[in-house]
Amino acid sequence: MATHFSTGVVAKMFGKNGTDTGADGLRGIFTNGTIKAFTGAQPANADDAPSGTYLGNITLNGAVFTPGTATNGVNFGAPVGRTVSKSASETWQFKGAAAGTIGWIRFQANAVDNDSSSTSLNRIDMSVGITSGDIHFSTVTSAVNTIITLDTFTVTGGA
Repeated sequence: MATHFSTGVVAKMFGKNGTDTGADGLRGIFTNGTIKAFTGAQPANADDAPSGTYLGNITLNGAVFTPGTATNGVNFGAPVGRTVSKSASETWQFKGAAAGTIGWIRFQANAVDNDSSSTSLNRIDMSVGITSGDIHFSTVTSAVNTIITLDTFTVTGGA
C-alpha cells in the first residue's frame, strides 16, 4: 500500500496552513537559497555529495550567490495546496561556470553547503531535461557565462 498525505499535512509541509508568511514549510526552509547544476546522473539521495561536474548556479538574475546572506538567493511564492513555485516577482537565471550538459540540479537552502555528504543540510535533488525530467530547461547545454532563464519551477507534494 502506498503512503498518502492529507491536504492539511501537505499544506503545512509547504507552508503553515498553506498560506504562510514565508517562514514555514519548504518556502521558509529554502528562503534565499540557490540551485546548483551538475552533469550526469544525480546521486542516490540528496544527503550524498554531488556527482558529476559542477556547471553553475541558478540565482536571482544570474548574479553571484552569497551563502548565509540574502544576496541573490531565490525564493518560492506562497504555497497553493500541494505546490510551491518560484516567486512570480523573481527572475531565476542559470549562469554557466563550466561547459557540459546539465543532467540534474540540487536546490540548497541558504546555509553554507560545502557539497560533502550531510544528513543535516536542507537539499532537494531533481533531474533535468528539455522535455523530460523534474525540471525543464530550454537547453541543457552549459558554457562559461551561458545564461538560461528558468521560467517555471514547481515542487509538488504527493497524494
